Amino acid sequence: MEERYNPSAVEPKWQEYWNKNQLFKVDEDPSREKYYLLEMFPYPSGKIHIGHVRNYTIGDVVVRYKRMKGFNVIHPMGWDAFGMPAENAAIDNNTHPAAWTYDNIRAMRAQLKKMGFSYDWDREIATCRPEYYRWEQWLFLKMLEKGMAYRKESYVNWCEKCQTVLANEQVEQDKCWRCSQVVQQKKLWQWFFKITDYAEDLLVHCDKLPGWPDKVTVMQKNWIGKSVGAELKFAIDGKDETLDVFTTRPDTIFGATFMCLAPEHPLVESLSGGTDQEAKVAAFVDKVSKQERSADGIEKYEKEGVFTGAYCINPATGNKIPIYTANFVLMGYGTGAIMSVPAGDQRDFDFARKYGLDIRVVVQPEGEPLDPETMTEAFAGRGTMVNSGRFDGMDSKEAIEVMTDWLDKEGHGKKAVSYRLRDWGISRQRYWGTPIPVIHCPACGVVPVPETDLPIALPEDANLLEKGGSPLPTLDYFAKTTCPACGREDARRDTDTMDTFVESSWYYLRYCSPRFDQGMFDPEAVKYWAPVDQYIGGVEHAVLHLLYSRYFMRVLNTLGFIDFKEPFTRLLTQGMVCKETMTCPEHGFLFPEQAERDGETLACTMCEKEVEVGRVIKMSKSKKNVVDPNELLEKYGADVTRLFCLFAAPPERDLEWSEDGVEGSNRFVNRVWRLAIACMESISGVSPYSGAAAGLTSSDAKALYIKANQTIQKVSQDIDKSFHFNTAISAVMELVNAMYGVDLDKADDELKSVLLFCLESVLLLLSPILPHFCEELFEKMGHKGSVLEQAWPDFREDSLKTDEVLVVVQVNGKLRSKFTIGAGEGEEAIKAVALADEKIIKHVQDKPVRKVIVIRKKQTLVNIVV
Repeated sequence: MEERYNPSAVEPKWQEYWNKNQLFKVDEDPSREKYYLLEMFPYPSGKIHIGHVRNYTIGDVVVRYKRMKGFNVIHPMGWDAFGMPAENAAIDNNTHPAAWTYDNIRAMRAQLKKMGFSYDWDREIATCRPEYYRWEQWLFLKMLEKGMAYRKESYVNWCEKCQTVLANEQVEQDKCWRCSQVVQQKKLWQWFFKITDYAEDLLVHCDKLPGWPDKVTVMQKNWIGKSVGAELKFAIDGKDETLDVFTTRPDTIFGATFMCLAPEHPLVESLSGGTDQEAKVAAFVDKVSKQERSADGIEKYEKEGVFTGAYCINPATGNKIPIYTANFVLMGYGTGAIMSVPAGDQRDFDFARKYGLDIRVVVQPEGEPLDPETMTEAFAGRGTMVNSGRFDGMDSKEAIEVMTDWLDKEGHGKKAVSYRLRDWGISRQRYWGTPIPVIHCPACGVVPVPETDLPIALPEDANLLEKGGSPLPTLDYFAKTTCPACGREDARRDTDTMDTFVESSWYYLRYCSPRFDQGMFDPEAVKYWAPVDQYIGGVEHAVLHLLYSRYFMRVLNTLGFIDFKEPFTRLLTQGMVCKETMTCPEHGFLFPEQAERDGETLACTMCEKEVEVGRVIKMSKSKKNVVDPNELLEKYGADVTRLFCLFAAPPERDLEWSEDGVEGSNRFVNRVWRLAIACMESISGVSPYSGAAAGLTSSDAKALYIKANQTIQKVSQDIDKSFHFNTAISAVMELVNAMYGVDLDKADDELKSVLLFCLESVLLLLSPILPHFCEELFEKMGHKGSVLEQAWPDFREDSLKTDEVLVVVQVNGKLRSKFTIGAGEGEEAIKAVALADEKIIKHVQDKPVRKVIVIRKKQTLVNIVV
């Protein structure tokens, strides 16, 4: 037998065996308990990175464990294949997004198979395929029919040079991330999903997801952003209309001395039209349209605004107050209008001081009274009502409800709830995405595509326009069509495509029946498999993808297609893979292979200058602190790579990449290999021991057997309950060390039978982590079939506790020796053995023993004071 594990020979062998015997293929089986594990599917970028390897290894260990525990496990894989990255890559590489995507899928599928992941490849999907997105289009039509989808004009980030909408994340310092052109706010017709209809339900159920990390549910709660307050009506002076405002502080309405509107507010243009302020307002709105318009973005700019030329009436005071448009007001919060109370809000205070606006104190704190003339900052706390008519003298917190009721009675407002969450804009002026299935007819308006015409296929032979503009509006064979309602031949298809988050919001249901052609999914298959029992992915998806998925399940539940609301019962957000950066003064960031050790320092391989080693940060292509999984597979094989990813850190923590750590994992694998070979060569004619520890006569055999049962218990608990694979692996390492302590040449048959039990247990326990390695040794031991088809080992309750205890001995507080003694021995016997220990005699010498202290807890401690 080979002296070392040879992954290049072993791993392809077992991958072929698994594939040939279809060990990962599953079907519904009502007689068995199901388990659905899913890792977030990847974008087909061309190659998997080490973060993928870690993520998928975590899932694969749990899947293999659950299979051995008897569960009917579904573990699918697919591709989040639409989106802007493919278009950008196609531009950079002078190819087509479709060709780029399908080539990458082939390459990444081969990489994943080389890692030995136990995917049911018969369930593979790619979201760019018409057989997938036709059902997305079908659901869009159902949502449109029920009023869950609608179209309106909305402001978007627009790059004039690239002729496209940009996500907030693609705006860098107010400029397009690709061409550095200044980004503008542009009003476009957009399609929206009414996620706000489910805001309260999504919020409430954040507290009903016990299997989710708190940090994720907190992020979702903050994103939904519920605020309880009042919606107030301010009559616009000289007009028969009102300005609606949401506020959490209706108690301060007497202090509202001006109004501020978001520049995007629909009333800004009409209020300023025909006034002396019209040109100034238009210029200001244009200026703000070039700024970043997000909650974080507005903090980068000085607070400024322009008077619109119009006034409204404060319903509490009857005073006429000016209406401004200001850059610190967002259309996405409340109604896009705020009543400004400068004495109670710092931004309003700064704005009032800047433009010479009135400040009226309506809440006085304890102590020295506030004076509007001398105030240096706003007071936003709790106090006593003043300058508020009948409400003077009330506690401000108590006044909130009383004043809301009064405003409601007077017809000026009502109690209200506002959410930060806005409806989901799904329109993208991009090519590589799912076409929106509607037709625009000059006579009929927006007309849904008949279901019988689905899918509306994306033309995959279309060429991108210059700078990535969508060709769809220019393709007459796609855009021109006949109105299905009236028959007009000058109708046009909608040439926008859907946000790629739409595809990823329901893909996990499609896995349940990926070839089903009568609907989005087979209802019976989904009823058996869904929801997902364990979902694994990065915390960066905490809000968008995970929130949209929760929303989609509510839509399907409302439409009667499923009987549950939550897509993922348990969620694990794994940490990042990190590595130090290396920088050359001439060549900048270096890849690891571009820096070679030169004595005590590192030198650049291109110029031989000294390399500076930087901080340990998340692996990034731009920083070049990356590790190519292909190189790891070539040098160490899949199993060693898997072992390091699991052993270096708990899955929810960041993993710091270490070449020494990979080498350590490789040494352990070969240490187990050598132990297994030695045992197989020395042990024959005995069977693995399976009785109780009490049935063993040898103390060595008994201790080893108990250790094995304790290890089985520990590994089972660590995988099943906490996913702490690192401590599970440590437990197996301890057992391997104990096995190495046996002298095979002197071992009797009883001890050999225990050793055989230990070896089989080690292989079964490690098989989810090192599947190829364990399959090979399991076969060499004479077993037939696959380890995966074996039952997970059970520990014996009667063989977990030893009848001996470990005693740790200190001399003057310093550890000097250890020994074991019968669990039933008393303190005097323990003292006697400790004082007679050769190591202790050496350290005590002829010094008088002043005191011997025995402390008996989980382990026994003896402290000898001399």
